[in-house]
Amino acid sequence: MPKPNEPKGKMGPLRLLAQDADDLAIISAAMQDAVAKVGDISYEPKARVLTVAFNRYCWEGDGGVRVRSALQLGSVLKVQARKIRRGARDAVLEVLAVSFDAGETPGGLVTISCAGGGDLRAEVECLDAVLADVSEPWPTPRAPAHGD
Repeated sequence: MPKPNEPKGKMGPLRLLAQDADDLAIISAAMQDAVAKVGDISYEPKARVLTVAFNRYCWEGDGGVRVRSALQLGSVLKVQARKIRRGARDAVLEVLAVSFDAGETPGGLVTISCAGGGDLRAEVECLDAVLADVSEPWPTPRAPAHGD
């Protein structure tokens, strides 16, 4: 929500928490068209944390800006990648959606689906996801376009 003296359309940093599939759907909408480099994906098995840093297109507000953001998943048991080359650290991924498929309660699979058919899948003991903007927004000349 903008503060009373802020210009129209200017929003504060986004901070979202997901503990169920409905919550994660909101994070997914905010992450649509975010871009990340493969090298910006970090999995810490001992801490059971998966972190993805990316440049998120701000669909909320008036749009026309991107912001550096991070998605962090906790309680991660295993991470798998399909059509994402770990060695190509500068390869760019475009996020299409983030979804949760329930498994043995309260766990399941969190899938980050990317353009081109690649995806990153995390098996989680329970759904514990945080999305946070970590920089000031900057203008972008191009809004993402989706074909019919």
